[in-house]
Amino acid sequence: MQLATVRTRIQSGLHASPVRVEVHVSAGLPSLSISGLVEAAVKESRDRVCAAIRNSGLEVPDGRIIVSLAPADLPKSGSRFDLPIALGILAASGQVPTDKLAGCEFFGELGLSGALQSVPALLPSAMYALRGSCCVVVPAKCAAEMSLLSKGNVFLADNLLDVVRFLHGATDLPRPPSLEAAAGDAAAAGYYDDFADVSGQHHARRAMLIAAAGGHNILLSGSPGTGKSMLARRLPALLPSLGDAEALESAALYSLAGQTLPDWRRVPFRAPHHTASSVALVGGTAKPKPGEISLAHRGVLFLDELPEYSRAALEALREPLETGCITIARAGQSCEFPARFQLVAAMNPCPCGYAGDPGHNCHCSPDLVRRYQSRISGPLLDRIDLMVALTRSPLSFAERLERGETSASMRAAIAPARSAQNQRGCPNARLSAEAIREYCWPDSEGKRLLEKAANCYGLSLRASDRILRVARTIADINGSETINAPAVAEALSFRTMIGRT
Repeated sequence: MQLATVRTRIQSGLHASPVRVEVHVSAGLPSLSISGLVEAAVKESRDRVCAAIRNSGLEVPDGRIIVSLAPADLPKSGSRFDLPIALGILAASGQVPTDKLAGCEFFGELGLSGALQSVPALLPSAMYALRGSCCVVVPAKCAAEMSLLSKGNVFLADNLLDVVRFLHGATDLPRPPSLEAAAGDAAAAGYYDDFADVSGQHHARRAMLIAAAGGHNILLSGSPGTGKSMLARRLPALLPSLGDAEALESAALYSLAGQTLPDWRRVPFRAPHHTASSVALVGGTAKPKPGEISLAHRGVLFLDELPEYSRAALEALREPLETGCITIARAGQSCEFPARFQLVAAMNPCPCGYAGDPGHNCHCSPDLVRRYQSRISGPLLDRIDLMVALTRSPLSFAERLERGETSASMRAAIAPARSAQNQRGCPNARLSAEAIREYCWPDSEGKRLLEKAANCYGLSLRASDRILRVARTIADINGSETINAPAVAEALSFRTMIGRT
């Protein structure tokens, strides 16, 4: 009669809770039972584990085998427990030294031949395990994902027998390939389209520069063909590349969603179709998974044709836009995912798209235009800092061929603004009310201008705060410590786009 314990983890959102796989072998009729609030996928591992042990040339002990996954009140799902259960059986029967199991955590699904298969959402679990100074043994098929953790104590195994030999000290397991990339490589590697391709639209380009400098949300309105999508897809080129911790966090979210990992340090850019549901945007399903807003964390979420999204989907964005996170509650569990994204939205001025376009006739009645624009609620508009109306530029053919200012020069122009914000501790778009009073208070002329605009347009307190944040960013770009009247006026010019504030 022997007892063995193997360590692993179960994923719950971005958090990975430790799980102890306890295996007890005693005399009795041959049987294998698994307890600990396990779901069907875990119960089905009994036959897989026994077949994998026998086909690896090892022995399944005769007698009664009891496997307990502790803590018992934590739901367990998935096939990631196959490897730790097999090692626990082998250790309890004396085929694996128990002392070698103490400093490692094991993950992996077993095939009937003993081969290790990949498991989903493994990266966050491995990250948590490494924080506890453990070594981690994972399937070799997860090498690409584990390359993000190449500096940690991570080992790759092809099959169960390789893990057994590793624990006996008879062989070494390979480590994941190193993934090296210096900060700033993403922008230099040509991942992003260049702003130089955008002809004209100087006002909109200025707005995109301000948005990138301060992390502000922006709404673009204009007729089809005015360059809304072109501008939106070039915004990541102006944003700073992700650091190590930020890149790992982004990769972990993609791993939880079961999607391909983004390029290392590349700023996430998500552009869901307007038919996406609120669950697709914010996350959910029976087992909570991150949605588009979390996959866009520390990057850009582009919503084209904004009024065409369902009202429920748009209203679900209000809280994460304000707090930078989303809590998904289900009957079984509650998970919190980060959602600190920069929103770029685009829309037509009317259903037909040509209101105010000198080159086309608009056939929409004023009432139809009003109802179309009212699909975007006032509280959502309050959370958008910049609103820009794009017009069709009467450019000649030669002017269209001329390249505008490049993304590289625009990045250089906003570098001083980012440096000033780093000293304050956060981007201007996320300044607290206390920080606004300290850093964003305009001079006397700027204050009078803001008060006049607030009375004229009926600005809410939230809208006024956002105007001050934008004015702060404009002052930072200009290298000014003081927010003067021209900075306030420019910030106000981005609040009256569609006749609403």
